[in-house]
Amino acid sequence: MNKYVFFMTMEHCVIIGGSHAGAQLATSLRQEGWKGRVSLIGAEPILPYHRPPLSKAALSGEKSDGDLLIRPADFYEKLQIDLILGSEVIAIDRGEKKVVLHDGGEIRYSKLALTTGAKVRKISIPGCELQGVCYLRGLGDVHQVRKHVGPGKSAVVIGGGYIGLESAASMRKMGMDVTVLEALPRVLERVTSHEISAFYTRVHEEEGTRIITHATVETIEGDKRVTGVRLADGRMLPADVVLIGVGVLPATELAETAKLEVDNGIVVDEFARTCDHNIVAAGDCTNHFNPIYNKRFRLESVQNANDQAKIAAKTLCGKLVAYRTLPWFWSDQYDLKLQIAGISQGFDTVVLRGDTNTGRSFAAFYFSGDRLLAVDAINRPKEFMMAKRFLAEGKTADPNKLADENVNTTEIFVD
Repeated sequence: MNKYVFFMTMEHCVIIGGSHAGAQLATSLRQEGWKGRVSLIGAEPILPYHRPPLSKAALSGEKSDGDLLIRPADFYEKLQIDLILGSEVIAIDRGEKKVVLHDGGEIRYSKLALTTGAKVRKISIPGCELQGVCYLRGLGDVHQVRKHVGPGKSAVVIGGGYIGLESAASMRKMGMDVTVLEALPRVLERVTSHEISAFYTRVHEEEGTRIITHATVETIEGDKRVTGVRLADGRMLPADVVLIGVGVLPATELAETAKLEVDNGIVVDEFARTCDHNIVAAGDCTNHFNPIYNKRFRLESVQNANDQAKIAAKTLCGKLVAYRTLPWFWSDQYDLKLQIAGISQGFDTVVLRGDTNTGRSFAAFYFSGDRLLAVDAINRPKEFMMAKRFLAEGKTADPNKLADENVNTTEIFVD
């Protein structure tokens, strides 16, 4: 007998968005005791899948589409979660409590969850429509990129953020000639310190990747297919593929047209509720308050998507629990495992534990005055775990002890 037997009521929760937050929210609804219908609507014609490997193992071909699935199909069947895949919601009618699909179909809801995530930020320059000019956000994008990659080929990556650098590392490991273009003075400038930027520049150049900062793209060259990228200073860079990674934007169009509050994301309270309490939201599309830092954030993070989805599910089941989680992130490039705990915005001091100029293992701790804000730990899991724990507890650290690797990590954090 099926372990999960639900006595269907008139209650129907419709979840719009089939990525990490949507899949977690659907699962958590059942775990929290939701007895009504659950429908998960996803624009892509595939089961919800893990996105972090897209720029790494999926791009390189080390993992197949099936390897990326968050859960197999029978998992959703067992929990009686209706999957409506390859379907796009084009409107929300809050008055009638229904969503309208692209094919004209309508689905009524008693509760609605928005897990619409984010979409790539696109650029408009001459040649951006040529074959071989790609973005990387979904599995379909990976399939497109892989048509143009291979040993001996050339790639130009426009954008020196984490996605751009991860993709560059993957293509360089394939034996490709890779150039990363960054418009700002350094890679990762928007998200981290000079020390981390310099470290990643060094490592990528050691691995054979060319990094050009202060780069302005004039045109993408080619006739039907891309052949190169021309910079404003006249340099021409050959390219069999151009990968554009200049950030993402929250997917808030549905929320905006439904007259929900939107401000760099769908505004939610501590219980993941929008201004319409029949509608919750979770994941990259939301702007939420973080009590640890006493400010609002919109986070692009699998951890946030999963954790916030769990809170949203509790809320829909009548269990109000405030969302209070320390943000954390990661990035894999070559043999580097970067683990980030906390948010470094507003730091005034960086304390280094280890040498950033040689080797590939150190940790950077970010302070605002005496307060520890965050840590970037590269191949330093012990420092990451300790900082993650104590940041969540509101503890800080002794900068002098942090910088001295002879001092054990258990001795550096203080109340």
